[in-house]
Amino acid sequence: MLFWVFPASVSTAEGGASTESIQLLFAGDILLDGFVGDQIAKYGVNYPFAKVAPVMKKADMAFANLETPVSIRGNPSNKMFAFRSKPITLNGLVYAGIDGVSLANNHVLDYGEAAMLDTLVHLDRSKIGHTGAGKNSAEAFKPYVKTIQGKKIAVLGVSRVLSGPSWYAGTNKAGAASAYTLEPMLSQIKKSSKTNDFTIVYIHWNEEFKDYPEKYTRTLAKQIIDSGADMIVGAHSHCLMGIEYYKHKPIYYSLGNFVFNRSTRGGDKTLHSMLLNVEIKGSAVTAQITPVKIMAGQPNFMNEKYNKETIMTLNKLSYNAKIDSKGVVSEK
Repeated sequence: MLFWVFPASVSTAEGGASTESIQLLFAGDILLDGFVGDQIAKYGVNYPFAKVAPVMKKADMAFANLETPVSIRGNPSNKMFAFRSKPITLNGLVYAGIDGVSLANNHVLDYGEAAMLDTLVHLDRSKIGHTGAGKNSAEAFKPYVKTIQGKKIAVLGVSRVLSGPSWYAGTNKAGAASAYTLEPMLSQIKKSSKTNDFTIVYIHWNEEFKDYPEKYTRTLAKQIIDSGADMIVGAHSHCLMGIEYYKHKPIYYSLGNFVFNRSTRGGDKTLHSMLLNVEIKGSAVTAQITPVKIMAGQPNFMNEKYNKETIMTLNKLSYNAKIDSKGVVSEK
């Protein structure tokens, strides 16, 4: 199996000051309703993360996309899938060591504004950071920031997949951080890059179940990096997509699902996922992916055969990036 090993501090010289590495971990879409909600009811709130939590907890910061409001209030939106998860389910994220989540997605307002605002309250109570939605645009576009080894690591959540303009956060309007327009998104990225040491943009984009990103996505990714982002992590397609470098900075177009119901529309590829492990040591940034497979709503580490097949798929889907047999990602 491929497991990310989090190294201890390395001394720069005998008797000298030690240089600590920073270990970041990113996962894809997390849903705690529907089939997964039924599994939680049967086996407890920790069930979805039971197989991966020991690895996730080792990271200095673990982050994912929360694809559901968390509330007991509200009425479902008029759409094909409207999700809402019980507040107690957040205990599973705490158990897994997840420090923060993006709420910028096409489900955060599934049960209306009240349920979305409840989500912020419940996340705060659980001491889980969040970005991508809020009571106004200033709050929605505010990045989640964690200081690690004296460095400020920021994650800014935005979405290019929302159920219409009524979902966009405004000056005096609750909602999600919209990426349909370049502003205020790019200005907020520029601001983050100046005030923080490392800025990751976690973005909801692309079409569901597609293997390759849409044309607008590749253009938008370059604009995001030109504005100061150090890395882009994508979600929404419910399947793995490839990797591309621009100005030596990586774009992970989709990490796929992570804790999710099996899709009857997307087939088996919606069950293939990965953890993205990023190490920052000084000015050097390295990355490694660890394949996982979702079984009964629960991500599982798999055998070498599965890992090899997943890495082969990612190499086929990627642009100017390559993934070696150990999952290490590099620019071609």
